[in-house]
Amino acid sequence: MELFTNAVLLTLLAIVTVAIARQRSLFGVVILSGIYSFLMASVLIVLDAVDVAMTEASVGAGISTVILLATLHLTKSIEYPKPRNTLLPLFVSVFVGAALVWGTIDLPAFGTADAPIHRHTTPRYISDAQDHRIAPNIVTAVLADYRSFDTMGETAVIFTGGIGVVLLLKGRRRRRPGKTAGEGMS
Repeated sequence: MELFTNAVLLTLLAIVTVAIARQRSLFGVVILSGIYSFLMASVLIVLDAVDVAMTEASVGAGISTVILLATLHLTKSIEYPKPRNTLLPLFVSVFVGAALVWGTIDLPAFGTADAPIHRHTTPRYISDAQDHRIAPNIVTAVLADYRSFDTMGETAVIFTGGIGVVLLLKGRRRRRPGKTAGEGMS
């Protein structure tokens, strides 16, 4: 059943990806991107990565969709179709896809117990987690110790991106001709 669920979700992801690439409406792209994020969160739930799935659902399908819709509303952006040659992007996509497939040939099979990560990293996490008195379990100890810098970096990136969007949108507002910033207020 899990294999069937994965196959359905991955097929839907591929369909949504093609629909995003063919979409000419920015509103449609935003909505389809939200759907893509929701489907990706569903895939992550099936793979038992619930913490990552919750982050993807809240940030990808939730906050990002709302921010992009608000941006479209404020900027009144219109995408103008331009005739273009699609051979170069197709070549780059095929080349990058082939390089990714070639790079995964030497990887161990998914879930094998003798993978390098299970021989070096996992035993260290388990032994270090036993020394913690505050963390109630190994997952919390790993997230608090090893992933905390990663989370802090992600927070800084999201904050910087949010500030950039606010500054861009603030610059898009136009003042009426003949009025200064303080005029017109009662």
